[in-house]
Amino acid sequence: MNQVKILSINVSKPIQVQFHNQEVSTGIFKTPVHKSLFLSWLNFEGDGQADLVHHGGKEKAVCVYPFEHYPYWENELKKKLEYGAFGENLTTQGLLETDVCIGDIFELDNAIVQVSQPRQPCYKLSVKYGKPELPLKVQKSGYTGFYCRVLKEGMVSNSAGFTKIYSHTNAITVSFANQIMHREKGNIEGIKKILEVEELSLNWRKTFLKRLKGDEVDSRERLTGNK
Repeated sequence: MNQVKILSINVSKPIQVQFHNQEVSTGIFKTPVHKSLFLSWLNFEGDGQADLVHHGGKEKAVCVYPFEHYPYWENELKKKLEYGAFGENLTTQGLLETDVCIGDIFELDNAIVQVSQPRQPCYKLSVKYGKPELPLKVQKSGYTGFYCRVLKEGMVSNSAGFTKIYSHTNAITVSFANQIMHREKGNIEGIKKILEVEELSLNWRKTFLKRLKGDEVDSRERLTGNK
């Protein structure tokens, strides 16, 4: 079993901010919490999401982001980043997108979670940093982080660690799923391999099934906020 460090647990409730001369609601401004929190089927205590199409829900209850990527983005953004910089609930160390697979199961103190899909960056990153190109840069970099569903509710502290208790036999990494979703859209064999993983989130499954039929989901609204 692999032990991964939880450097920070981050939560926030949605707030209203100005973007493109209009008010938008976002929960991306997450801040560290230095106490144990209850993790329910939907989210951490004290957390919330504004856009339930792209964030939140049972299959995206927990957003995880590797701290190893912070130096890269600090160089890109020319600023020091604090924990929760990418709107993640868990800032971790020791687990990259190339290591974790869809369907892997981890123990978080008294809770248990399962990886459901890569994180898809949206325009709320632009809202936070004033960089319209940032969501696409995150997507292209592959430094996306990932989402987990909750298999067992419970209290979680950042001193508990993030312990793998099951490795999925299909071994479809978050990195591979990102590659097929965003860079090798015509890789039918890759799509079929990913669809063999029953634990893949419904949202990603729908997108890949549409692609097999020759339909492509328009990602412009997610990346830019423009319909």
